[in-house]
Amino acid sequence: MKLNFELKAGAAIGLFIAAMSLLSFIWVPHDYNEMDHSRRLLPPGSGHILGTDSFGRDIFSRIMAGGRNSLLLAICTVTGAAAAGSLLGLLAGYLGGITGDIIMRIIDTINSFPGILLALMLVAVMDNSQFTLFIALLILFIPSYTRVMRTGAMQYKNSSFVQAERILGAGFFRITFIHILPNTAPALLSASVLGLSNAILAEAAMSYLGMGIQPPNPSWGRMLNEAQSWFFNAPWCALAPGMFIMLTVVAFHLLGEGIRRVFGGQSGSLT
Repeated sequence: MKLNFELKAGAAIGLFIAAMSLLSFIWVPHDYNEMDHSRRLLPPGSGHILGTDSFGRDIFSRIMAGGRNSLLLAICTVTGAAAAGSLLGLLAGYLGGITGDIIMRIIDTINSFPGILLALMLVAVMDNSQFTLFIALLILFIPSYTRVMRTGAMQYKNSSFVQAERILGAGFFRITFIHILPNTAPALLSASVLGLSNAILAEAAMSYLGMGIQPPNPSWGRMLNEAQSWFFNAPWCALAPGMFIMLTVVAFHLLGEGIRRVFGGQSGSLT
């Protein structure tokens, strides 16, 4: 398997961010919630490599801790959405008929709402917690994976190896999960990696609006919100979380594109 530039670059950036986020479980340069007004808005330097915010908290420590929160939520969201969407997509694509029509009409209904608006509505109706945000993003992301897997199931359900399995008496679960699913795995993997970047952006947007990860847990989106009043006086407060959001999104996009190229152009669209 030949590794392309996108895959190498995405993996390198992604591993750096993942390692930094995982390290925060056991070590951070400073207590990321410790406030010290004597060191408010310090510029990047030897004591604080990314400076301090308006509360005197170390920005790099908060970036590390915020990364683990954002990545954990994104991974859980994409994993859950990919699992649920795969099952619905396989059902809709392989069975077709009224079952497929009902599933796709539900998916179309969810897709008819603007994504962030739907997530905001769910968070507003339910309690404002990290679990609620997970549920909101999960519902938001399921339609993308349903469409990817439905396309794959429709592509392979009339293939020769599936027809042979039917003749041998194989049932729905054996055909879909043993034969169709492995053949659609490259598209699902590419779509899932791209989905991580979308989940990071969605979480950052929700946290920026104050309806995502709640204090005292740090979040890159909330850090942007807190820094907007100080952008001209202390631009590092906003540039640091913004840069890491951008790097994470770019890393997952490069990984997704690299995986798509490795598997010969198979990909799933998350648009």
